Amino acid sequence: MLMLRRRFRPLLALWILLLIACAPLGATDPADPVANPHGLAEPFFRTWRTNGGEAGLGAPLGGPRWVDEYQVQFFSQALITAVDASRAVVERSASEWPTRYPADLLSLPVAPLRASVSLVDIHEALAQPLLPVRLALRVEGYSGPAEVRVYDAQLRPTETVPVQVADGRAQVTVTARGRLGPQWALVLVDGQLAGAQSQIFVLEANTSIQTGDAELDALYPRLHGFMQQDVVSYALHGQMVRGYRSPDNPLLWLRDHVYQGRSFRYFESDMTSLLDAFRAAQREDGSFPDVLDYPERFVQATRKEVESDLEFLFVQGVYEAWQASGDDVWLQGQLEAMRRAITYITTNPLRWDAERGLVRRPYTIDMWDFAYGPTTISPDGKPAPRHWITPDTIWGTFHGDNTGLAQALNLMALMEARVGDAARGAAYAQQAQQIMERLNQLAWNGNFYTHFVPEDAPELQSDQQLSLSNAYALNRGVLSRSQGRAIIESYYQRRDFGRAFAEWYSIDPPFPAGTYGMAGGKGENPGEYVNGGIMPLVGGELARGAFRYGYEGYGFDILRRYAALTRLTDATYLWYYPDGRPGISGPDTLDTDGWGAGAMLAALIEGAAGVRDAQSCMRDVILSPRWAADASLNHVRVVARYPASDGYIAYRWQREEGALRLSLSGSAELLYINLLLPNEAPDDVQLQIDGVTVEAGIARIGPSRYLSFSVPADVREILVLY
Repeated sequence: MLMLRRRFRPLLALWILLLIACAPLGATDPADPVANPHGLAEPFFRTWRTNGGEAGLGAPLGGPRWVDEYQVQFFSQALITAVDASRAVVERSASEWPTRYPADLLSLPVAPLRASVSLVDIHEALAQPLLPVRLALRVEGYSGPAEVRVYDAQLRPTETVPVQVADGRAQVTVTARGRLGPQWALVLVDGQLAGAQSQIFVLEANTSIQTGDAELDALYPRLHGFMQQDVVSYALHGQMVRGYRSPDNPLLWLRDHVYQGRSFRYFESDMTSLLDAFRAAQREDGSFPDVLDYPERFVQATRKEVESDLEFLFVQGVYEAWQASGDDVWLQGQLEAMRRAITYITTNPLRWDAERGLVRRPYTIDMWDFAYGPTTISPDGKPAPRHWITPDTIWGTFHGDNTGLAQALNLMALMEARVGDAARGAAYAQQAQQIMERLNQLAWNGNFYTHFVPEDAPELQSDQQLSLSNAYALNRGVLSRSQGRAIIESYYQRRDFGRAFAEWYSIDPPFPAGTYGMAGGKGENPGEYVNGGIMPLVGGELARGAFRYGYEGYGFDILRRYAALTRLTDATYLWYYPDGRPGISGPDTLDTDGWGAGAMLAALIEGAAGVRDAQSCMRDVILSPRWAADASLNHVRVVARYPASDGYIAYRWQREEGALRLSLSGSAELLYINLLLPNEAPDDVQLQIDGVTVEAGIARIGPSRYLSFSVPADVREILVLY
């Protein structure tokens, strides 16, 4: 019997220990200062003690506080959330608290009151920047002053609003701003935390422009709608590609996609799949095809031999896609392909004139893909334009190839500095400068760039022909201010509504009939297609340049004329006859031309609204609102968003009696502002940033005056008094 007791004694001891461990915690009095040295309330005390007390969870960081209708208590190593009066859960994530909770939530003393905050209207749960959101407060048993603090998705404070509570109820209106995502709201009474809501609303941003002018307000949604009809998507080598097609051809061409990309990045989330496909199709020598494989249409990637711009277009496309996505890893993956492309275009004898030190090509009309001469015979025996290089091809320098290459080299310098070789980038920037010096010496005629400078046929050169890449040059960042203004004035001087409904000429004057054989297609006759047709893509680039070089009124004039054209016809074409008839090049012609629509959208967003991203994801923004140039505009709200990232900028611009007011929100870390002053404002205006008077300088571009200054990233309100 004694042996039996000894044998079961260890089991008995274990059973007693289990009984002790499972005994109700009520057996230990929370009021006992030894057992509960921090004076924890239930159910926090029981949960804290069960999980090791101070050794397991650490000391409390203040008392329990109300968050999202639950009481929570923070400890140095964990968070305890009360499910009800008797149950609680533990979360050991103290290291993540700075990224999950506003600092005020952790540091403020706790009020003896309980406050809750909710939306007045559930439809405001998804809010747009700088629009009002109405909140309802409940503070039971209290009347008196309170305070609502709002924090964005990165826990930065965005607004503090005082409110008067009466019989436990109050309403307050806050302004949605800051980083995108869920927004916090804290309620304070007497400087103490009475309650918090972790997702009072979600801040979203969609590109939009509201000016109060019906014509301008309809422009963005209309052109957005046009461009959405130009998307082509299909599987290629096991991967989906999505791109924006040519307005007169159903295929995906690098040129058309890249030029449209300037604007579709403000509403398109897929910025990279088509560029990845073109990178995969890059040839051994570094060159690119012009059009991508399209298996369903039995099309194989090919290049029109006479073109010399695809390599710098790929660089531009990559840069602008990276701007929208901010994906440095993706960008780094493109570097080698871009380097090879630059090497090809600056060394291959078909593309590079070593004697002039400039890009060369056959004698085409501007950037287009057919060369000088009558209709020829294609390799398959059919009459065709001269897409091929032949022994009688006329060679020379086209200015657009070289301003485009200079821009690409400058972009390469920025991208190398970001993710590659900074020394190589500096060499690219120097090369860009040298190209522009040589081009200016060869082709600048004092008013614009001469269309084509032949190598061996000087009699074909014309200093009178103004070709469309002069408009592109305005926005490539390679011109002097005097050159930019001269080009704009050259277009403006050719505005003659008795001759053409717009001055957006593809080339002017056009070539005589038959100079370029098109096998019966459009372009053989003057006023058709790129032989003197009117192109909205020229108008869009011209408008964006007009805003840039101090001709803001002209920029608005172009936008309004295009808005009226598209409103009347509910269509937009790649080109028009000078009398206004739409240009129909063939059965695949779209009446939703994304090339011209994209150029006009860029003029609206980057020109009139003045949004310029100097890096990526709107982190470094140069903002130049130009609404003061239009006397009919007084209240404007702008949102420019990259859906490929969380990058956006939003502002409200208001013209008041003797003042301009600018309210801001966005993802910017650096923000530099050039604010166009109205004509009636003197030079000695007063600038206030969030109520503090600061100094600012006046920058002049022609007759236009801009107040120039930098602001902190969290600035809310700018006021200019005069």
